[in-house]
Amino acid sequence: MNSFKLFIAVLGLTFWSLSAVPVEAAPAPDSFADLAEENQPAVVNVSTTQFIEAGERGPSRPDIPPGFRDFFEDFLDDEDDDEDQTPQQRVLSLGSGFIISPDGFIVTNNHVINNADEILVIMTDGEEYDAVVVGRDPLSDIALLKIEAGDALPYVEFGDSDAIRVGEWVMTIGNPFGLGGTVTAGIVS
Repeated sequence: MNSFKLFIAVLGLTFWSLSAVPVEAAPAPDSFADLAEENQPAVVNVSTTQFIEAGERGPSRPDIPPGFRDFFEDFLDDEDDDEDQTPQQRVLSLGSGFIISPDGFIVTNNHVINNADEILVIMTDGEEYDAVVVGRDPLSDIALLKIEAGDALPYVEFGDSDAIRVGEWVMTIGNPFGLGGTVTAGIVS
């Protein structure tokens, strides 16, 4: 019986030691500052305006479950206020995009520009341009915009997404709130 206990102990110790094999990860870059500084000028803020009829439910006004509708409609529905009623309401939205060519093509998310009546692109230097939708794909949530800037614009090039591997470091740059650029780093998972 003692040899059986010894066998189980050795077997358990073997499995435990195999699970504790150290893994060496690639070190994080010393700094993302140079990469961020180089690419920041090609990152833009995308500001949209949607005009909706007064009383129409916009994106900020969710459907109310039937059991609560009577209670909340008193607070949310201002159709009885004819004095304050406006024929249209403006719904504003902000997001990020990035310039992919010197002649003003910009990639952003479809949900940022979906149903927009006006699209304004704001560069990192504060310059503003009206944009038009060239194409969109709601399924992949991608949209392509175009601005006419006159001069060649800073741009980024697409990388090879097939070459990236799980565990590698990546950096993202954005300007979603119109407060200037944001930089975030992480690993692909």
